[in-house]
Amino acid sequence: MTDAALLAKKLALVETCVAELRRLSRPEELAHDIREQRFVEHTLQIAIQAALDAASHVVSDQRLGEPRTNRELFDLLARAGWLQSQLAATLERMAGFRNVLVHGYDDVDLDVVRDVLEHHLDDLIHFVRAVRLRL
Repeated sequence: MTDAALLAKKLALVETCVAELRRLSRPEELAHDIREQRFVEHTLQIAIQAALDAASHVVSDQRLGEPRTNRELFDLLARAGWLQSQLAATLERMAGFRNVLVHGYDDVDLDVVRDVLEHHLDDLIHFVRAVRLRL
């Protein structure tokens, strides 16, 4: 059974992080200000992780399958009709980006950080709305 309070908390955290990024970030300063870089990277990491946590909760509770990776969570949601496939694909890439931020698999490309910041925050909000519509 879906824990509505837990899911609501995770979705609200996504929204809070996106709102903070929109209000407080200064994309033009990413390359020159280490504090700005760390704030944006960490806040994106929190937002994406909260979306992954919400996705995992839904996939598990709805018995949509056994994901082998975090990325696969969004694919399972798309196959079950919770997300459009294009949004799922974007969120899968964000999950990979989160892995880079968390695990340091690669040097963080500030152009990618800026692209996510400037062009993909709405994707996180679309995810929140899509999940809420199905509840």
